[in-house]
Amino acid sequence: MTITRFNLAALSLLLTGCGRYASFTLPAVAGGDPATAFRFEALPAPVIARGDFADALNPSVAGRFNLYSVFDGKMWHTALATSADEQNWSPQGIVLSPDASTWEGTYIAANGSVLQSGGQLSYWYQAGPRGDHRIGLARSSDGKAWRKEPAPVLDHGPVGAWDERVVADPYVIRIDPYFYLYYLGQDRAVRQRLGVARSSDGVHWEKLRANPILELGGESAFDEAGLGEPAVWQSHGFYWMLYTGRDVKEYRRLGLARSTDGVHWTKLSAVFAGDQPWDSKVICDPTVVVEGDRIKVWFGGGDVASPDENLHGQIGFATLVK
Repeated sequence: MTITRFNLAALSLLLTGCGRYASFTLPAVAGGDPATAFRFEALPAPVIARGDFADALNPSVAGRFNLYSVFDGKMWHTALATSADEQNWSPQGIVLSPDASTWEGTYIAANGSVLQSGGQLSYWYQAGPRGDHRIGLARSSDGKAWRKEPAPVLDHGPVGAWDERVVADPYVIRIDPYFYLYYLGQDRAVRQRLGVARSSDGVHWEKLRANPILELGGESAFDEAGLGEPAVWQSHGFYWMLYTGRDVKEYRRLGLARSTDGVHWTKLSAVFAGDQPWDSKVICDPTVVVEGDRIKVWFGGGDVASPDENLHGQIGFATLVK
């Protein structure tokens, strides 16, 4: 029997199981002042320099821990920095590397999202050979010694799906009783858009059936060539998302979107760009911590317009101010 492309897609959905997909939203919020706007006020110098690495990017902060990505010229690792005040960071070295004997390959185990609960750190990270990334999970009690799950916890979508080729850039938040994971998906046309999944245990995820939740911008928009690296939080009556947008010249800037249910998003006009020599071509990889009315943002920046590495990446700090 000849299997058509349609049948292949249907077969793939059956094999992966319908239970991996669901229709859901995050708990609804009432919405605040629709005129709420933010300014991006960044410190002029990086708070974590790249040092001997080609790049230091993708910070993720939980308390005194900052897990960030470093590129050594061949592969991406996760490094640890610690701080008593979330401002002055002391690098502690590489704590997680790709394992060539597993599904991770030899290119990346980084670009992750960390949460702290009950004395344990959980870190969802991106891994896999070039162009074939999935999301894994590791756990630690001290930020230095990590125990990895043996298999990816979030895999590609089925044939023809919006995330058929790559899932990457995880950003996880907790709203009881679920974890919600926002992520980048890439299809066979190399379009990179954003979606969301949920889980009750952080290991077994169901993707939103209606993904993607955020589409590419139009012609000449700052995000016309790709979306990635979402960071989601709740404040001022809304869910908010900072995300990285790529243009056709590979300049990267941060966009802002707003939602009342975490699934249906409205892009806002705000676009944040670097204004220092070290982040003049790229700002990306935001992570957000809300402290009262203060919204703290750590981000990556670079002075070379590159889509993936060798952009002289370093990590900065900013505050979103009304």
